Amino acid sequence: MKKINICFDKVKKDCFKFIKSQETSTEKFNNKNRMLKAFLIPMCFWILKKTNNKKPYFVGFAGGQGTGKTTISSIVKIILEKYFKLKVFKISIDDFYKTRKEREALSKKVHPMLMTRGVPGTHDVQMMLNFFKKAKSNNFKKIELPDFNKAIDDRSPKKYWYNLKEKPDVVIFEGWCVGAKAESNKTLKKSINSLEKTNDQKLLWRKYVNQQLKTNYKKLYSQLNCMIYLKAKNFELLQKWRLKQEHKLWLNKKRVSRNKIMNKGDVINFMQTYQRITENMFKKMPKYASIVLNLNSNHQIKSAVYKRK
Repeated sequence: MKKINICFDKVKKDCFKFIKSQETSTEKFNNKNRMLKAFLIPMCFWILKKTNNKKPYFVGFAGGQGTGKTTISSIVKIILEKYFKLKVFKISIDDFYKTRKEREALSKKVHPMLMTRGVPGTHDVQMMLNFFKKAKSNNFKKIELPDFNKAIDDRSPKKYWYNLKEKPDVVIFEGWCVGAKAESNKTLKKSINSLEKTNDQKLLWRKYVNQQLKTNYKKLYSQLNCMIYLKAKNFELLQKWRLKQEHKLWLNKKRVSRNKIMNKGDVINFMQTYQRITENMFKKMPKYASIVLNLNSNHQIKSAVYKRK
């Protein structure tokens, strides 16, 4: 406990400053001290033990839409850098989405629903594999990585891309479907929402997405050294949180036209493309994640379960 308190004293200013930047007038973070002391700082000590100075330690960080994975993983990055003096690089699987042009071609070739970014099959897996390989290489060279702009639903111009100039000690790779596994063909047959029922009657979309998980994404996720999973109680809660997130975007957007922000109907439709994999992760991920952070209905971490090796 003493070590945790020392760490807390060193990082609280930076962590609280970041948390404040994520708050709105109506949405405040509660129990910040407890979140750091009981869950995030101990998790950082755990990550530290796993690192070595030869290769970066790849942390997969997953959670359904709206769980707060980007915020939590950003705080973890602050702690690892500030207190443990580690070089940490954080990137989202979202940054590796295929371009609009590539998704348009995919939507014509396979299924129209693949125009919508999000599900496995809409990312550039080869680009991610190349990044993992280069980051682990003994002969490290500068790596340029994409930045995806959701407001335009396409990659940002190259001048806004990430430049990774030195080999990191830790790579945090976050995203809603990071670490997801394929389902059996049997469970694919039943539609789980109106979007699937109406737009994927022949199962082409869900079979394609599932096949991607079985092959390309399985290869990609096997490269991760550990998985941290933020687990919500159910999909309805995720919808509620995601709607709040969209409202926050609406409040914060200054430069981007507000008509780029999704309304309630848009969010619910968009999330239906995520539902199948998200619900499958609810069932399966706790069995193989290294750490499961269970969230209560107030959006706070209520417990952490570490997998016994």
